[in-house]
Amino acid sequence: MENITKVVALLMLVLAVSCKQDKADTLTSIPFPDGEETSLPYLFSGIEGLMMSWVKMVNDSTAQLKYSRLEGSNWVPPKLIVEGTDWFVNWADFPSITENNGNLLTHFLEKSSKETFSYDVKLNLLPKGVTQWRNGLQLHNDSTKTEHGFVSVLPYQEDSFFVAWLDGRGSGASMNHGHDSHGGSMSIRAATVSSDGTISNESQLDAKTCDCCQTTAAITDNGPIVIYRDRSDEEVRDIAITRYVNGQWTTPKIIHEDGWKINGCPVNGPKADAKGNSLVVTWFTGVNNKPVVNVAFSTDGGENFGEPIQVSGLETLGRVDVAILESNMAVVSWVDTENGKNYLKAMKVESSGKMYTPVLVTEMDPVRKSGFPQMEKLDDKLYFAWTDILEDIGSVKTAFISISSL
Repeated sequence: MENITKVVALLMLVLAVSCKQDKADTLTSIPFPDGEETSLPYLFSGIEGLMMSWVKMVNDSTAQLKYSRLEGSNWVPPKLIVEGTDWFVNWADFPSITENNGNLLTHFLEKSSKETFSYDVKLNLLPKGVTQWRNGLQLHNDSTKTEHGFVSVLPYQEDSFFVAWLDGRGSGASMNHGHDSHGGSMSIRAATVSSDGTISNESQLDAKTCDCCQTTAAITDNGPIVIYRDRSDEEVRDIAITRYVNGQWTTPKIIHEDGWKINGCPVNGPKADAKGNSLVVTWFTGVNNKPVVNVAFSTDGGENFGEPIQVSGLETLGRVDVAILESNMAVVSWVDTENGKNYLKAMKVESSGKMYTPVLVTEMDPVRKSGFPQMEKLDDKLYFAWTDILEDIGSVKTAFISISSL
């Protein structure tokens, strides 16, 4: 009996320590400047500091895309980029903001017909030194009434932007059937957008991809890379990479053969980050109905990857993000389900497989409206943005944590 008592006491001590380590006591909230009916935050850090875009619903039909910059520990008053009544506003396919040497590029989705899944990617440009946004430039050069979205944007070269997106044109891919059908295939494409709006070097990277998983991209020393959820003829939907090397896109290659066969899109894309030719990618997979979040590292710009490191095997929802710290270390974030509740977590992980204690960033509502949390590194801090749901009303929340506390 005495031994049992000691074991129970020891277990209680371990649980107490674990709970203490798992809680982000050093997380600092940042007041958000735009109140309720806000959602779909997107964080970006560049030479101008940290920026965030988001969507505000004015009423049932009118949406606004806004942005703000972080000055010190506060967001400056938000500015309006564009608004409209014919947007496609979706929990998983959200607008973004990117900066390159003072030039700003944002995007949103605009319906192209009365069909639900028929919309175009529209760009908004604000060149450095200009005060008026140039709104509504179409990214893709087709006029098909199909789905275009899941955009990734990065600063590229001196003042341009590298853009990748999913595209429903071609091969009879009329995507207005919706995400759960199999009537057509999405392709993935890429292009370069200059600060004056010129679109060039458009290329098809893969003719058949998963329909509605987010894409991700990074710029390595070798050139841009694009990572996405692929789709085989047998409906295996593993994570693939293609690289721009010596002026050509490489044949897409599966990062790791998870073998996840699923007859529908899981709406759970990968995220990647690079530093030089060090590249890290994280993704969600659900082989044999076992949800897992993996992380893999590359030291050669994505030509080869180490074995995946499983960072979560709980009832994870995925919704991942990643930020590289050093060539062999990154921070990954994801959403887990524990005891009926959902939590956004973040954890340092090394390429050797070493995993640090995860921190709990915030509790999250499991509904789709809560969207995909964002994580961005700036200097010695990690910044987070997510959508909080209260009585079915969304409001963006932001906070930061010191990397040294992870």
